[in-house]
Amino acid sequence: MTFFSKNHQLPIGKFQEGFVVKKWFFKYPKTASFFKQKELDENQIKSLDSIVYNLSVTDSNDAEDAKIIPIFTKIDTSKIERLSYPKDAKAFIKQLKINLQSPKCRIIHYGDSQIEGDRMSGYIRNRLQGYFGGSGPGFIPIVQVYQQISANITPSPNWKRFAAFDPTHKRFSHQKYGAYTSLSRFTPVYDIEEDSLLLDKLELTKATIDIGVSQRSYALLKNFTSIGLHYGNVQSPSAIQVNNDGVLMKSDTLIADGNYHKYSINLTSAPTNLRIEIDAKISPDFYGLTLDGEKGISLDNVAMRGASGTVFATMNSENFSQMFQQLKPKVLIFQFGGNTVPYLKDSLSVINYAGYLKSQLNWTHTKTDNASIIFIGPSDMTTTENGELITYKLLPYLNQVLKQTCNENGIAYWSMFDAMGGKNSMKHWVDQKLAGSDYTHFSSSGTKVVSELFFVALYLDLMALK
Repeated sequence: MTFFSKNHQLPIGKFQEGFVVKKWFFKYPKTASFFKQKELDENQIKSLDSIVYNLSVTDSNDAEDAKIIPIFTKIDTSKIERLSYPKDAKAFIKQLKINLQSPKCRIIHYGDSQIEGDRMSGYIRNRLQGYFGGSGPGFIPIVQVYQQISANITPSPNWKRFAAFDPTHKRFSHQKYGAYTSLSRFTPVYDIEEDSLLLDKLELTKATIDIGVSQRSYALLKNFTSIGLHYGNVQSPSAIQVNNDGVLMKSDTLIADGNYHKYSINLTSAPTNLRIEIDAKISPDFYGLTLDGEKGISLDNVAMRGASGTVFATMNSENFSQMFQQLKPKVLIFQFGGNTVPYLKDSLSVINYAGYLKSQLNWTHTKTDNASIIFIGPSDMTTTENGELITYKLLPYLNQVLKQTCNENGIAYWSMFDAMGGKNSMKHWVDQKLAGSDYTHFSSSGTKVVSELFFVALYLDLMALK
């Protein structure tokens, strides 16, 4: 029967061995597959395990633990996947180190669901703040669609979130989603230009945001004293009050010129029970909160579920630029590609995606004051072919093309795919409970390991620079 079997492409893009009888398809292995012996690269697995289990993965709330470095005498650093740099690697690393050591350095980490809930970002932030100073969790959306442990943010029930990358809602025509690619509102969207009497008909609406320190986050993340409320598109008078422990701290009116603005709240110590109250007939667009320390590293986690990193240039350029001028990011980290992998059909689709991604990265870079950019490539991802768990066919090629594209355009690249062990390594991570049963996302412990692998690679390069 195996001689009758052939390779057939199914409608979902996967391949399956079998044969067709009239309109029926029967799964059945070909002769070669039937007698094939599945071999495991034991040397690769042992090499990976020796790195994973000798890393000093910090899982403590003690700020001093963030300064712990791996014991390099127990690690074969030649097996650590290093960052790949543009042509003048030394100049890139030198500027990156200058940026990280500056009195204030904001890092914005854009990524897909691999960083959702501050995963990876939180660990990397804690490590960088431990070495270069800084505190606070950085950006927190007002309305959170996933569990967030970096700070306790509780909005009143009338808030709603709208994201530039969310296909479930119609995009706003103004395309002003800000540098964090999403916004929150507490009233419906109205057009006062069409109805000049609209404001007289509407009632005043109150919305609140409660801010407190999370007891589950890293120690350095709990210490934030500089709070920024980012907003824009104010169409009606909007009053704001800030209370801490029931005591009025500030009372103002938001700037109603339609542009982006930051409302600053400066404290002497981290808030215990801070409440922001906003009264307006038409809600402004709120791009989120930033919770920072006075100096050092601030790292923003901007998780974009389902995104492939191709939404940036579709947003309003002026609005995005205004926000970047205020935030002044010195380092940008992009982490995309995983959501594209299942839909890649051939090498041309890989090249086209890399080219489109390049234009998005360049568009974003032009909004900065020459920030350093690092791209983290996709992890290994597993699909099934003839009942066997294997890496998606075009994933290794995508990783190769993304690395080349980034390096040719002044961007450093870290291959998470190779850091994990390369082709078909995801199954081993799942077996070791370092990744979930979807064979795509890391578990909590796996997130710490892969984040430490990235940090160690970066640390080795920064410390090697004289």
